[in-house]
Amino acid sequence: MNSTVTLTLRTLAEKLDAELQGDGDLVITALAPIEVAEHGQLAFVANKKYAKHLPHTRASAVILSLDLEITRDDLATLRMADPYIGFVKALRLFHPFIRYQPAGIHPSSVIHADAVIADDVTIAANAVVAAGVRIGRGSIISEGVVLRDGATVGEYCLLYPNVTVLDRCLIGNRVIIHSGTVIGSDGFGFAPHEGKYEKIPQVGNVVIEDDVEIGANCAIDRATLGSTTIRRGSKLDNLLQIAHNVDVGEDSVIAAQSGVSGSTVLGRNVILAGQVGLVGHIEIGDKVTISAQSGVAKSLHGPGKMFRGSPAREIHEELRLEAAMRHLPELIKTVRSQEQRIRDLEKLLEDKEVRS
Repeated sequence: MNSTVTLTLRTLAEKLDAELQGDGDLVITALAPIEVAEHGQLAFVANKKYAKHLPHTRASAVILSLDLEITRDDLATLRMADPYIGFVKALRLFHPFIRYQPAGIHPSSVIHADAVIADDVTIAANAVVAAGVRIGRGSIISEGVVLRDGATVGEYCLLYPNVTVLDRCLIGNRVIIHSGTVIGSDGFGFAPHEGKYEKIPQVGNVVIEDDVEIGANCAIDRATLGSTTIRRGSKLDNLLQIAHNVDVGEDSVIAAQSGVSGSTVLGRNVILAGQVGLVGHIEIGDKVTISAQSGVAKSLHGPGKMFRGSPAREIHEELRLEAAMRHLPELIKTVRSQEQRIRDLEKLLEDKEVRS
């Protein structure tokens, strides 16, 4: 994506709070990966394995850590404690949020007379806004979005095409929801009775707090009673299942294809990597990380701890078990050899007793 923004290196250094080394009047027109960057572009090295490109990059400047040494005098640098955060801030400078269409209501959209729509809202073609819906100022409701009865969307939200927000669900401010996601689908609640399953009415809702981003094709189920809650600042990847009455803590991250079963509580700053599965009615403590493809069957606690495997175990225990498993074929071979020796010895003893 091209940017129309140009900034001098001195201006960038000031806005990123970076230490400038080189020509401050150098004009930067774009950001690019270090291995393909061209003259006039700004690159970055956040992972030291990419430092190998520094002698050859054609970038005009690079965002680097404070301690990474380079030998090129012709390459300007912006030194920061965290180059990746510098890159993120620079991206925002070169690609500020731009409304992809002007505010206003498209004539093909269907808006109920009882809906309350603030100023500067965009409602695109074929969107449906039902009775009692409230939309805060500056929000963008894209093509084909459905907001059912009593749903609320806060200020400066962006709902991409074909998002569905069902009855009475609440979306906070500055929330981004990507295409195909459903907020407020029925929780998976069925009571077994005489060999059949009776549907349990799902009469709660979903609450998405401020500054949350939700990826494409996610299903976040409404609560049986009360609320399923995604708390402030959490980031959810594509293809997730968040079940009824789940509570996801502030600033947590859940990667693609993970599933969280009903009534499970995640603390603050929890990280679930890809394809993690959690059973219901457990708790994951603050700052816990669970590695990819792990299966979690019980509550896990311990700030800063990482868990892995199925069933998930603390990482050091899991690594010891994996190491033991690698030796298992050799151990089995040894055991079988010893069993054969014991049988041979027993036979010798039997033969000796017979002769005596």
